[in-house]
Amino acid sequence: MDKDTKFGIFVIAVPLLGLLYCALVFAVLINFEWARQHPVITAAFFVLTPSLISGSIWLFGSARAKNKERLGL
Repeated sequence: MDKDTKFGIFVIAVPLLGLLYCALVFAVLINFEWARQHPVITAAFFVLTPSLISGSIWLFGSARAKNKERLGL
């Protein structure tokens, strides 16, 4: 796969993953009464989870790039 194909797949996949994540949130709110009774905790969990995942991916990628730069690759 060349870079253009990978970028195209990325552009299509990210919104679809976001849509699936929203569907997951709605499913949890519909099926679990606890989630409806504790909206602040539920919202905090569903907001922090993707933020932590994306932040860790970004930090690990940045550290890997910095390591390659330091090695001269």
